[in-house]
Amino acid sequence: MRCTIPVYERLGSVRLNQDDPDTALFRAAMADVRPIPTRQRADLRRRRPAPIPGQRYADDRAVLRELAMPTAEEHALGAEVGEALAYARPGLKKQTLRRLRRGEFSVMAELDLHGQTVEPARRLVADFINECRERRLGCVRIIHGKGRRSANTGPVLKVVVDRWLRQRDDVLAFCSARPVDGGTGALYVLLRR
Repeated sequence: MRCTIPVYERLGSVRLNQDDPDTALFRAAMADVRPIPTRQRADLRRRRPAPIPGQRYADDRAVLRELAMPTAEEHALGAEVGEALAYARPGLKKQTLRRLRRGEFSVMAELDLHGQTVEPARRLVADFINECRERRLGCVRIIHGKGRRSANTGPVLKVVVDRWLRQRDDVLAFCSARPVDGGTGALYVLLRR
């Protein structure tokens, strides 16, 4: 059995049949009710969370991986086997870099990257520098190797470590180590305290 209530619509509002006893009872119950002011009403619509653009994150990771790898031009312009590296932030005294080259700073920690590939080496270098900064270490040594086994491509880690260190704001200067400390296969790195 189907129950129907006569309903009349006028200008978008619902008008109930006044003769119905249920309608009269409903109106009596609602006699004191006042509408809630619009500004005090809760917004009950479900809000959808903003979509997470997965492809954008994948693209960003791919770009970062690409930036971490040296290009053929960088190998051509970059470090050769046996070539010394040196870098100082603008504004750093020349005397500080000279002292670093002479090995006058105490090396407080060391990271050896022998046998590492580029991606794990990048993480190791970043973690190492972050830890050294937390421990307030001033001068550290990073051994990247001379790249003698990279016959065709040249010293891969030497080139990328050079680039990574130049990009970090917490690295004040770096240079190839003295021969007793690894020579052109290692770097003294001076960190901001």
